[in-house]
Amino acid sequence: MDSSAEEPLSPGVVAVLVGNHREFLAFLQKRVGDRALAEDILQEAFVRGLDKLGALQSEESATAWFYRILRNSVIDHYRRRASAGRKLEAFAAELEQHVEAEGEVRGAVCRCVAELAGTLKPEYAEALRRVEVDGLAVKEYATEAGITSNSAGVRVFRAREALRRQVSRSCGSCAEHGCLDCTCEKSAGPCH
Repeated sequence: MDSSAEEPLSPGVVAVLVGNHREFLAFLQKRVGDRALAEDILQEAFVRGLDKLGALQSEESATAWFYRILRNSVIDHYRRRASAGRKLEAFAAELEQHVEAEGEVRGAVCRCVAELAGTLKPEYAEALRRVEVDGLAVKEYATEAGITSNSAGVRVFRAREALRRQVSRSCGSCAEHGCLDCTCEKSAGPCH
C-alpha cells in the first residue's frame, strides 16, 4: 500500500486547499471558459488529490502542488476533448459513406418498385407516390385527394398490399427474403 495514503492529513493543508477554492475555480474557468466545466474539473482534481494529501505537510507546497494537479487536469480535459472530436469526425465520415451507399441501393430498388407501381390502379399509384415518395402525411394526402382520412389510410394500405403482390410476382422469392440485388432493367421486365 502507498505510504503517503497512510500518513494523517494535516489540518492546515486541508484548510489552505479549501480556502483557495475560489482561486482554483477562477484559474480553471479562465482556461476552459465554462464555469460548470471548471467546477467539474476542480471536483475531479480534489478527488484525485485526496490520496496524496497525507504526504504534504507544508501549506505553501500544498497550493503549488494542487495548481500542478489543476494544470494537468486541464491538459487531460483538452486531450479527451480532442480525442472525442476525432472520434466524432470518424463517425460522421462513416455515416456519410453509409448514406451514400444507402442512396445507391435505394435508387436501384426505387427504379424497380417505381416501375411496378406504375402497373397499379391509378389512385393506388398516386397514393403511394404522394405518401411514400413525396413524404406527404396520410391526413394531408386525404385533404389533397378530397377524401376522408380513414379512406386515405385504407387506400394507402391497399396500395402497399397491391405493390407488395406485384413485387412478389415480379421478383419471386427475392422480394420475400429482402434481397436487394435487383437486376431489373426497364426493358428486361421482371427480376432475374
